[in-house]
Amino acid sequence: MSTENHSAKDSVLADESFMSADELRSYMTDLQMAKASKMLEAMDKAEEARKKLVSSLQQEIEVTPEKIAEITQSLAVKTRAAAERGERELLVMRFPSALCTDKGRAINNAEPDWPETLTGRPRQAFKFWQEHLRPAKYKLRAMIIDWPGGLPGDVAFFLSWS
Repeated sequence: MSTENHSAKDSVLADESFMSADELRSYMTDLQMAKASKMLEAMDKAEEARKKLVSSLQQEIEVTPEKIAEITQSLAVKTRAAAERGERELLVMRFPSALCTDKGRAINNAEPDWPETLTGRPRQAFKFWQEHLRPAKYKLRAMIIDWPGGLPGDVAFFLSWS
């Protein structure tokens, strides 16, 4: 019986559908190339999406009394919910550091003039805080929150009330 099993194994190994070591290595290389290609495609799509986001956020929005009321109402709901959870701050905006004239360097170094580096909607958000939220004693903190490739990535604005 063991002879039959042994010869059955030999016939499977000798079958032409069995890959040689060279064929298996080639197959593995092809798989790795396909995976790498998919990763590059995904990275390209992510970069394209990031560029669209930067382009969109560079365009300022019209600040009307209705827009101010809409933003204020949205923030009131979000801050109340955060306070009910026992939190003392809320992430209110996240954006690529490319929207800073210095790519986020002043924010990273907590330089007092960091707001001057803001452009587009982040600049508008800062002005909104200055005009509408700071008088109500809310604080705004900006910080770099990710470091792709060791460089400043996204900036986050945190609104706090502690």
